[in-house]
Amino acid sequence: MWFFYAILSAVFAALTSILAKMGMGEISSNLATAIRTTVVLFMAWGMVFVTRTGNQIGSISGREWIFLVLSGVATGASWLCYYKALQIGEVSKVVPVDKFSIVLTIFFAFIFLKEVATMKVILGAIFITIGTFIMIL
Repeated sequence: MWFFYAILSAVFAALTSILAKMGMGEISSNLATAIRTTVVLFMAWGMVFVTRTGNQIGSISGREWIFLVLSGVATGASWLCYYKALQIGEVSKVVPVDKFSIVLTIFFAFIFLKEVATMKVILGAIFITIGTFIMIL
């Protein structure tokens, strides 16, 4: 089931880039990010209410709060930079560089989460890196 949601995520992420570029026009990339973030905020809280999972807030530990907040800060910084890059660059070049985050995530997972660095994962990361550089040159 995770694969189904991952595929949907990829489709929606692809649409995000195209729709953002089409919708930005001459407005500030920061304003565009703020509008997008507001929509995401309402959608996320809407899902919490629809799935009735809001009662779990009280069980979140202090450590978990810290990491969730830091994740939010990283997301915000990523989105602000992404929209600025989309505003001034070509989508076909911005997106591959943005998706290089896959390689960085794998690297960070090895270091911080102690995930196993299999040869298959390392080779995949190398190919993604090569593909990213081929696409932006």
